[in-house]
Amino acid sequence: MENPTPSGPVPAPRPSPPSDVILTADFASAAQWVAGRSWAYPGGGPVNPGDNKLDHLVADPAYSRSGVFRARRRPDGDWNTGLLTTEGSTQGFMVRAGDVLEARVRLPRETGAWPAIWTWRDGGQEIDVFEYHPDNPDLLEFSNHLRGSGDYFRSAAVRPGAWLDLRTEFGARSVVWSVNGTRAYADGRGVGRDWHAYLIVNLSVSAGRYHPAPARTTTEMSFEVSRLVVRRPGTVTDPAAPRIAEGAGEG
Repeated sequence: MENPTPSGPVPAPRPSPPSDVILTADFASAAQWVAGRSWAYPGGGPVNPGDNKLDHLVADPAYSRSGVFRARRRPDGDWNTGLLTTEGSTQGFMVRAGDVLEARVRLPRETGAWPAIWTWRDGGQEIDVFEYHPDNPDLLEFSNHLRGSGDYFRSAAVRPGAWLDLRTEFGARSVVWSVNGTRAYADGRGVGRDWHAYLIVNLSVSAGRYHPAPARTTTEMSFEVSRLVVRRPGTVTDPAAPRIAEGAGEG
């Protein structure tokens, strides 16, 4: 017996609920991210020895555009490293006071690796969503360089090669960091009402002053960001609409 033909109008698909997500990171997008240079480095890069880094920034997409941020040893002793920033991109996205950043990251295993998600604008405005050094295997570093606050967070969940869910609320009166759904630190200082800054995601390599440099036998390292979104509570956007970053062209 044949199936009967349905009568009446076919229900329209239910639309997705509105969202407060204003940025969904697409690391392959040149409109969102610039690769291999940053004004957080002297002259925009490619090196930054004054910050105890062996980095030599490269724009090669293999070092960052997949969301896997890589570093490879160079014959001169520096390391080709992957960095992406929203500064200078077509969209020019900036996080602002009140925004919430969420990211899922895989920590590196190699001594000397120095991954970070952070903000920067006009020689400062730096908030570190996280920094990590595998020689301190159970420790994450959080910093608010605007207000001179920060904390070290220790957990058995933090270890080389581990996946972590990170959340940072850039509050005007308090920056709040969470790890795997648990509040880790609230600084009670905040960023102020008018704060705004570009995003940077990168893998640096320690030069040995504060943390050990890589072993001579280490030639490659990596960390991964599988998801990064920024929310702006109180903002309602259509999830089907393209993410048009605010702040394009601002200095």
